[in-house]
Amino acid sequence: MSLESQELAELKSKIGRDPTFTELQIVAAEWSEHCSYKSSKKHLKMLPMKGPLVIHETGYDSGVLDVGDGYVVTAHIESHNHPSAVEPYGGAATGVGGVIRDILSTGTRPIAIFNGLRFGDIEKDQQARWLFKNAVTGIADYGNCLGIPTIGGEVEFDECYQNYALVDVAAIGFGKKENLIKNHAKKDDLVILLGGSTGRDGIGGSQFASDSLESEDRSAVQIPDPFIEKLIIEAILEARNEKLIHAMKDLGGGGLSCAISETADALEIGIEMDVEKVHTRESDMRPDEIMVSESQERMLIITSKAKLKKLQEICKKFRIACSVIGHVTSDNQMHVKKGKKTFANLPTNVVANATLLDLPSKKPLYLETIEEEKKFKAISNYSKTMMKLLASPNIASKIWVYRQYDHEVGIRTVIKPGGDASVLRLDNGKFLSAKIDGNPKQCYINPREGAIGCFEEACRNVVCTGAKPIGMLDHLQFGNPKDPEIFWTFLESLKGLTDFVKYFNIPCVGGKVSLYNETPAGSIKPTPVIGVLGLIDKNPLIPQKITDGDCLVIIGNTKNEMGGSEYFEYINKFIGGKCPSVNFTESKKNMKTVLEIIKNQFLKSAHDCSKGGLAVAVSELCMTNQIGCKISLEKVPGEKLDVDRILFSESHSRYLLVLEKKNLKKLEDMLKKSKVSFKLIGQFRGDKIQFNKGTKSIVDLRVDKAQKTWLNSLKDLILHG
Repeated sequence: MSLESQELAELKSKIGRDPTFTELQIVAAEWSEHCSYKSSKKHLKMLPMKGPLVIHETGYDSGVLDVGDGYVVTAHIESHNHPSAVEPYGGAATGVGGVIRDILSTGTRPIAIFNGLRFGDIEKDQQARWLFKNAVTGIADYGNCLGIPTIGGEVEFDECYQNYALVDVAAIGFGKKENLIKNHAKKDDLVILLGGSTGRDGIGGSQFASDSLESEDRSAVQIPDPFIEKLIIEAILEARNEKLIHAMKDLGGGGLSCAISETADALEIGIEMDVEKVHTRESDMRPDEIMVSESQERMLIITSKAKLKKLQEICKKFRIACSVIGHVTSDNQMHVKKGKKTFANLPTNVVANATLLDLPSKKPLYLETIEEEKKFKAISNYSKTMMKLLASPNIASKIWVYRQYDHEVGIRTVIKPGGDASVLRLDNGKFLSAKIDGNPKQCYINPREGAIGCFEEACRNVVCTGAKPIGMLDHLQFGNPKDPEIFWTFLESLKGLTDFVKYFNIPCVGGKVSLYNETPAGSIKPTPVIGVLGLIDKNPLIPQKITDGDCLVIIGNTKNEMGGSEYFEYINKFIGGKCPSVNFTESKKNMKTVLEIIKNQFLKSAHDCSKGGLAVAVSELCMTNQIGCKISLEKVPGEKLDVDRILFSESHSRYLLVLEKKNLKKLEDMLKKSKVSFKLIGQFRGDKIQFNKGTKSIVDLRVDKAQKTWLNSLKDLILHG
């Protein structure tokens, strides 16, 4: 837990003296990569964060969007990668707790949780299975105890995460615009610490998360207590209704050090506090330990002396500890005392603003030849290949995962996990659709196009429910930023996302950067994870049961871009080729058209094509509806391609629309008018999934057999290895 030599010299010159031991620990926490974003902050400014619906307030830890009629939606994404790799149950659970408090800190009620999980190759790696099983249980237990539904997420396996885990948790909040906390403070206001007691767990968690994971430092992993969190949520919301909160921040990375310095810096105030007033779990904690402990379930609140009694009564009612630990001053200093003795006295702007780095970047050598394809052995039995893909960990049904989450609680869930995106009912008659997506395989082959692809896929998913994308969250996860080749991949991803945000006007409303994600075998693949929120004014498209005679129409072109596809990597064990890229004009046109069609309310369902390509997307429709289909491959729009390309290409901007035959002309007229590329490619009937080319049968699978494999393979792998 230390500063680098040039940082120490800089701190000395800024304060004009040698720092005390406690000051060193405070600054080391706040200047760690995890808290200060010193490698990335300079570049993150390129992402547009303004939009007509975006509400900006001082010191918010989550994004806020105006959804009309006096209501707002809040959203935030966090990661708990290092802790989850060491202790998956507690690490993942505390990840949920932290992101929930970020939502709460704006004064909104958390209404839903999402997660994005990444582990090693679970077919070969027992450690990956153990991490996966326990991280899922940690998220499920914490969310279920809080009564907040986990309504979506994604899971991916790749050997680049060997002995490691990426655990991303996103949360959504909802509330009245008038109830948002307008962070402000004046001299002599009181500083309150509310919630769980401060212990030695999680000391140095931020520095631990800013290093490569070489040692298992279990003391840096926090201990979760969802029951206290549940009480904190109710107490805070009651205090908010009573207008008792002037300013609020959750205690996350860096503990009190960061919460105090960042709040004071944002509000341009000073704070004087006494560590003896902090309620602790252990009696002999040193001031520096109290300041950098990352014990969970704690909130920092600023209120006035006049409002203190009422706040204390609410805390008593919910049986939550609440300590007055300090007061607001006007000297812009962060003054930490123990009784009368001073242990730290630093300018808040020095603590809260680490010097930003301008790191070198250079294109990785491996990218010089990555797009070259090699010749594969011709496939003699496509049905067999298809079954193998449906059983593969990245494509198999994730029902085992979300069955463990309570996604019904809170009565808002209209579309449950398992489809394209989940949909929540809002109190103003509108609906919110949300999805998170990532694709490290494609981001490895082309970091810019890969990141854009994740963004477009998340957009396609919410569009399939009838929602117009209104905001995005990004979570950028990379290896060691000091390696110029890794930093180059980070910058490329960021540039790609920026281009997409600008073209589509979907502002970035929040995000997170997580660096130093390294395993003993080296760096992880570039892993940006993108969350998209979409708004539906009236009726979401709730998938209806597909029946005999229903038609299947595809929108969008299938192209020869197989790089990073499950077919190349899982079936052919080949990493490389050309990664799918998004044509912005085509993408926007297709998105707009699908939304327009859904508004007309004659579709039975819409589904996007992504992992596994057209073959998997069609099979998913068949398996979830227990009905067969007959597809003509020569009708699929796009360039003339070999059979394996048409089946398994993961080209973007493609949508599958299901409708009754009687509505086909209406659909075709709308599609022609929009000038999008489309074709009727087949019909649903019988009990077989069939792909034909001319008179030749290419794939012929029984639906029940395919469904059994798809539903059970992941579960069997986890439970029986």
